[in-house]
Amino acid sequence: MPKSVTRTYSRYTKEATKLMGQMIRLGRTERKLTAQDLADRAGISRGMLQRIEKGDPKCEIGVVFELAALVGVKLFDAEASSLAGHIKQAEDKLALLPKAVRKPTKAVDDNF
Repeated sequence: MPKSVTRTYSRYTKEATKLMGQMIRLGRTERKLTAQDLADRAGISRGMLQRIEKGDPKCEIGVVFELAALVGVKLFDAEASSLAGHIKQAEDKLALLPKAVRKPTKAVDDNF
């Protein structure tokens, strides 16, 4: 059994996950959905939904994004159709960069 890893998160990460959780909870209550109803629609447990709404950074990002979509939280300030354009743009940039990042090798001493 793997040993439990204690992670530390930056203040920005903690605040961002808390904000996302609050936005999901706000969207859920505006749509008059109970926690159990939303959890059932997303295929997760009510406990996981509660952890996400409290801003737990250990929850899966895909589940968080799915919940946001279900309650109408807009991500990236973009329409769904323009996300494909942003993805294509990122893929084009990534194609120009090296496939892997390696540590620099020993500096060459060329003073003869």
